[in-house]
Amino acid sequence: MVKKIAATEELKEKLANARAKSDAIAISEPRATRAFYDAYLGMIIVILSNKCMFGFPSEVGQGLADASIKDLAEVEVTPSGEGLHWKTLDVDLSIPALMNGIFGTKKWMAELARKGGSSTSAAKSKASRLNGTKGDRPRNVLPIDEA
Repeated sequence: MVKKIAATEELKEKLANARAKSDAIAISEPRATRAFYDAYLGMIIVILSNKCMFGFPSEVGQGLADASIKDLAEVEVTPSGEGLHWKTLDVDLSIPALMNGIFGTKKWMAELARKGGSSTSAAKSKASRLNGTKGDRPRNVLPIDEA
């Protein structure tokens, strides 16, 4: 029976060490405790265990761009607190990746970057039209050597 008691004590000690390590990680790496969709802002808001929060526009998250308000509102935090899950959309996003500005796969991010560079606005259109009225660039005229 002595061996059983020693094994039980050893197991309790290992569990305590594992809990302490887990607590240290939770303090140093905040986890998501709550997430929701704010329809007014059009953003997914994430509340972290350290009482901080961050948000991102729903259209930048891979799989969320064309989702309905109802579907976006069904966001869940994963049990580990490291991810967001939308069951109806079959979408999973990583909290650490989101906080680093990674909203999907490399292909998705390349598409976002491509769209970002081709944005148009009234001011951009006006400037383009104004530049068009100026004509082409002036020619480089080389001085004639007088000999």
